[in-house]
Amino acid sequence: MSTPATRWLPAAEPEEAEALAPQLEAVGLEPTLASLLLRRGVDSVEAAERFFHPSVEALHDPHQLQDLDAAVATLGEIRQGGGKVAVVGDYDVDGVSATALLKAVFEARGLETLAILPHRMKEGYGFQPVHAERAAEAGCAAVVTADCGTTAVAAAERARELGLEVIVTDHHLPGAELPEGVLHVNPKRSDCDYPFDELCGAGLALKLAQAFTEGVGEPLPLEPLLRIACLGTVADLVPLVGENRAIAALGLEGLGSTRSPGLRALMHQSRVQPPLKAADIGFRLGPRLNAAGRLGSAEAALELLLSRNPREAAKLAEQLDRWNRQRQGEEQRVVEQAIELVDSRGPVASVIVAWSPQWHRGVLGIAAGRLARRYHRPTLLLALEEGKAVGSGRSIGEVHLHSFLQPWRPRMERFGGHAMAVGLTLLEENLEPLRSDWEEAAGQWPEEWLQRRLEYELHLDAESVTEELYQRFQGLEPHGQGNPQPLLRIGPLELVAAPRIFGRERQHLGARARGLGGGEVNLLGWRWSERRGELQGRFEILAYLEWDDYRGEPTLRLIDARPVESPT
Repeated sequence: MSTPATRWLPAAEPEEAEALAPQLEAVGLEPTLASLLLRRGVDSVEAAERFFHPSVEALHDPHQLQDLDAAVATLGEIRQGGGKVAVVGDYDVDGVSATALLKAVFEARGLETLAILPHRMKEGYGFQPVHAERAAEAGCAAVVTADCGTTAVAAAERARELGLEVIVTDHHLPGAELPEGVLHVNPKRSDCDYPFDELCGAGLALKLAQAFTEGVGEPLPLEPLLRIACLGTVADLVPLVGENRAIAALGLEGLGSTRSPGLRALMHQSRVQPPLKAADIGFRLGPRLNAAGRLGSAEAALELLLSRNPREAAKLAEQLDRWNRQRQGEEQRVVEQAIELVDSRGPVASVIVAWSPQWHRGVLGIAAGRLARRYHRPTLLLALEEGKAVGSGRSIGEVHLHSFLQPWRPRMERFGGHAMAVGLTLLEENLEPLRSDWEEAAGQWPEEWLQRRLEYELHLDAESVTEELYQRFQGLEPHGQGNPQPLLRIGPLELVAAPRIFGRERQHLGARARGLGGGEVNLLGWRWSERRGELQGRFEILAYLEWDDYRGEPTLRLIDARPVESPT
């Protein structure tokens, strides 16, 4: 099946842009950025100053989080009594970085800590009863969860039965009420008045660490903590606005000068050099940290972040790199087989649900994301294992996937997540009936939800693509959910010469194009070799403005292209 046609739409022009532009110019800010800023929630000169100059002043008081003060008091008492706690995290970048942050901080301030990460294949996601039992056997007085626990009712009950205090720190949507006596630090709680509810697990770990060290009278500098917190903040795809923007920007700035052997080894192995951008975490550091947990145990990723030995860190980084290459192979196999399954069923349903006993559950989330983008449909992929189906789902912007699936929660053994991503476990025998129900319900969605469309923010000619424009856009970094990289419509264009095809598998494309005014631009298309025919005659493109280190000039990374009719 060919992918659906894409509609190009200009982003809505904010009414306030005309008024904001001169205000920005008056304080030395580029007035042409007014529309871009307003679409990102920046509606005043003061907000623009905070946006362009993120600082620790943008971080909210952690004590505003419900149950946080009680959690700090509990941890302080355990520390004073010479006790021990277990930190139970998740196996993704957010969970691992949150776990590493809490373990490092607790132990730096005299609180002995056991780190427990679930094994994806043997135990599944998040806090489990077996983890409570492991913590009790190790002599722990409490369990602190990191990036999980909101829906772990059975595990929390088991921990309380064993006499353990339970402190849940999580950002996922609350489900069934947790047992009495469990402290639940989650900005998405309906009774929590914290002013920002989009923190990830690592962001909440930062808050708990900050409050804990202040509570014991030995506060730590925030800079090293922000370097770890930014990993989870960027990799978990939470909106990079408000407090998250400050965590990401300050952390990325600090990563460039980190003395951590683990982080330095990871950046070296990933070929990342300062100054770092969000994309460096999203596409280089994050996948390597994720690879261990996707294929089995995330322990190696945790060891790397905590390592103080450069030689040991280098070996761990190399291992993570090998696992990441293995993960890429598994992922590609799942994607290819899933596409065959989807196309074999005829017209693509409004929600895609596919499964196979041959799939590795650790790569299903990434594979589901690729199918969701290909077909512009929410996608659920599941691996069949001993009568059960375990899988992940990824959504499109128009569909809140967690809310959509919530009515069928009683028919699933495990279910959790948020708007764009979910994890689920159910009996294999329920797959066909549930797919039928989900397809029927999704069939009621408005047709426009399932139409692929791209919104561009600026329509420019080739002559406008300059180093000055690129530098102007750098102030918008770091990019992510809520603050996307500006998508540009450029054209009309004509090729200067035939495209250059390159790469190990000759999948990539480079080209030079000329605008009607004579200005030339550099074009780069990843996996565009088969689309080279779209760049002929007179055409226009949608692209992101990036920098070509080899040429030392701006380059346009191709997203889409279409012909432009010549004037008669």
